[in-house]
Amino acid sequence: MNPALVIIPTYNERGNVEPIQQAVLAACPEADILFVDDNSPDGTGTFLDELAAKEPRLHVLHRRDKQGLGRAYIAGFLWALERHYEFVFEMDADFSHDPADVPQLLNRAQSADLVLGSRYVGGIRVINWPLGRLLLSRGAGLYVRIITGMPFTDPTGGFKCFRRAILESIPLDEIYSNGYSFQIEMTHKAWLAGFKIEDHPITFEERRSGDSKMSSAIVREALWRVWKLWFKDGLRRRPGKPHPRSVAHG
Repeated sequence: MNPALVIIPTYNERGNVEPIQQAVLAACPEADILFVDDNSPDGTGTFLDELAAKEPRLHVLHRRDKQGLGRAYIAGFLWALERHYEFVFEMDADFSHDPADVPQLLNRAQSADLVLGSRYVGGIRVINWPLGRLLLSRGAGLYVRIITGMPFTDPTGGFKCFRRAILESIPLDEIYSNGYSFQIEMTHKAWLAGFKIEDHPITFEERRSGDSKMSSAIVREALWRVWKLWFKDGLRRRPGKPHPRSVAHG
């Protein structure tokens, strides 16, 4: 078994799954892929089963209905922990995240507990986004930083690599966020627990095909849940001492 697992949630991504799995496995042969499919009406799940029958590094987790991005990742995290993967990625299926960055994040994770693929560290690297979407994303990052105190440049980003120690330490059954707020909540929990988190520059490209899953409900959830996170954790704005299982502690 390889040490790393790339989790890719899917819902109506039939046209993307074969090229993205080929690109990820070519870029990072030491990684496996887990597609988590929410019973896609376009037959993505069935097609993935056909691909997995030909590629031992490819796995598929089927869910009965569409429950949101956060629930898909939680299911994937639990699957990864049961199989003892040391490094667990989050990644989109639509090529907005460059598969060539997977080995770079994995290399960075040798000395960090969580590596955040950032569109904004050291500048802005976003391709084919309208100005309004860019301003929303940048504004969300500033909003999160002001409220929580987290110093990261791209807290809503969905391309990241966790060491298993974080996923074992966070009570995953208590994570209820789904969209942008899921990304914020997972990073916030790890940060407050004293894990070492680092930004890593990536280039983000708007999806090549298929429909965006962005909605106003996802944005609203992120806006109010940031406050809920802050109050739930006692208004803390600084992390604790390095976690005993953090690479920084050793």
